[in-house]
Amino acid sequence: MSQPSRGPIARLFGGLWAALTFTQQLFFNLLFLFFMFIIALMVLAMLASPGAAPIRADSALVLRLQGNLVEQHTSSAFDRAVNEAMGQAVPELQLRDLVRAIRAAKDDANIDRLVLVTDGFGAAGFASLRDLAAAIREFRAAGKQVVAWGTGMDQKQYYIAAQADEVYLDPQGIVLLEGLGRYRMYYREGLQDKLGVDVHLFKVGEYKSAAEPYVLDGASPEAREADLFWMNDIWQRFVADIAQARGLSPQALSTMIDELPQRVQAHGGDTAKLALDEHLVDGLLTVQELEKLLLERGAADDDGHSFRQVELKPYLAHVARSEGGIDRRPQVAVVVAQGEITDGDQPPGTVGGESTSALLRQAREDEDVKAVVLRVDSPGGGVFPSEQIRREVELTRAAGKPVVVSMANVAASGGYWISMNADRIYADESTITGSIGIFGLWMGVPRVLDKIGVSTDGVGTTPLAGAMDPTRPFDPNVGVIIQSIIDKGYADFTGKVAAARGSTPEAIDLVARGRVWSGAQARERGLVDELGGLDAALAYAAELAKLEEHRVRYVEKPLTPFENFLVGLGQNASTRSLLRVLAPSPVLGLDRRTADTLERELAWLDRSGRTPFRAIAHCFCAY
Repeated sequence: MSQPSRGPIARLFGGLWAALTFTQQLFFNLLFLFFMFIIALMVLAMLASPGAAPIRADSALVLRLQGNLVEQHTSSAFDRAVNEAMGQAVPELQLRDLVRAIRAAKDDANIDRLVLVTDGFGAAGFASLRDLAAAIREFRAAGKQVVAWGTGMDQKQYYIAAQADEVYLDPQGIVLLEGLGRYRMYYREGLQDKLGVDVHLFKVGEYKSAAEPYVLDGASPEAREADLFWMNDIWQRFVADIAQARGLSPQALSTMIDELPQRVQAHGGDTAKLALDEHLVDGLLTVQELEKLLLERGAADDDGHSFRQVELKPYLAHVARSEGGIDRRPQVAVVVAQGEITDGDQPPGTVGGESTSALLRQAREDEDVKAVVLRVDSPGGGVFPSEQIRREVELTRAAGKPVVVSMANVAASGGYWISMNADRIYADESTITGSIGIFGLWMGVPRVLDKIGVSTDGVGTTPLAGAMDPTRPFDPNVGVIIQSIIDKGYADFTGKVAAARGSTPEAIDLVARGRVWSGAQARERGLVDELGGLDAALAYAAELAKLEEHRVRYVEKPLTPFENFLVGLGQNASTRSLLRVLAPSPVLGLDRRTADTLERELAWLDRSGRTPFRAIAHCFCAY
């Protein structure tokens, strides 16, 4: 039986649908062909690119320190490779990479000098800087020259430059040594008076100042006292280190810094000439004059216009190739805990209760790993994820594998929580640690809703039902619950520290109560065992494991084979050039420093879908 013919409207819509289906298939087919074309070009570019050239005699290792100094990259290798290929990477320098390159160059007969270019260099604290400075001093001690240069240097850039045999500054540059400061934004008036947000702070410890900006208009006397105490200790050490490196008197250097405005004025605003006269630098050179100087001292490159040199990435690749083979020696594993401590599985740059625990567990279950070093660079975060990681440290020790903590720039509050059960705790003298305390913050918005004519009403089966709704007026009974939880959290914290440190809760309370200490001050108060950097912690871990020979391996989440393939493509110079032509570039840059600061400080308020409040062991103690 024949089907009835469709009407004109049905035929019209049928035709439109067929056209739409055809267009959709055509679009996705073209898109697929486009990506296949790009991948083919990438592969051809990679195959056509020459291998890395060998290091020639009389070469200089040039470290362009453009990026933030980190213990661990804050994104995955895959994301970094893609962003780098697109020209949108956030520059970061791993401390381990710099130290590895400098130490390899120290023993490399083809490397005769180290050149440090400090422009764009940044660091979160002084502990990592001191580790890097120690590697530079080792290079000098081997009889090889170190030259540093920059167009302008802040105090962290200058700290590294000062370790060189010769420091040069652009004639229009400045060396700015200004001291340490810690200033935060305070939101009480804006939140409570202007917006009508009701803020309730619960804490133990008069020095636990992390959440003060939400309930005060300025720093409390206790916060000022504690901050100035540890900052003065770190600052005096900073001045002494620079004075020793430059052959200056610490008192004379301090006086110069204090009188900087007058001395700049006396030099007619010529900050470069001031740096030269104060012996902070050895000469004023443009980049062209620096290249000429280094060309006269070393061998010329192929075109004869500059000195023979190799940069960080190709040199690390050369070092990796020269090491070659499979290393069967027993391992000391390094697990990095960098960033805020939060729940769950987190990417690099953030400490996840589950992800960092998994890395410790992986090291514990690996038969080749004989000891573990937990490298902590964290201001803390949630109590529960901190406890998850602490338990893994205990389990690793119980399995017969020593665990040694190496504190980097910051290991405070939750950062101390995950550290306290190690066999031994090492900290740099300028590490920020302590802040043993707990707080919780409740924000309610009934007054905000009232301003726009919105109210909350209803019924509950018990007096507590709905009391934790932030749109309702704050119930004092909720405050009783929260404060009780905070009190218990603090008791747990100090009790665990006392048990781990062979002390008593009462004795720990005297140095706790949320107070922050420098590494040197923490050592005096029994919160840290030894002063030293990562090398000292690694050596002690090997000693505990009774290892005569060993190798160090960083335990990190591995990439899949496909991700490794894409990383290799992304690191290829020809591929990067191609993608940067094809990829759109951002046309607008916004300064989001203030917004980023607020967003970062509010991150710990995330309730993670479990409870309307949680205990926080966090320290906003950066400088």
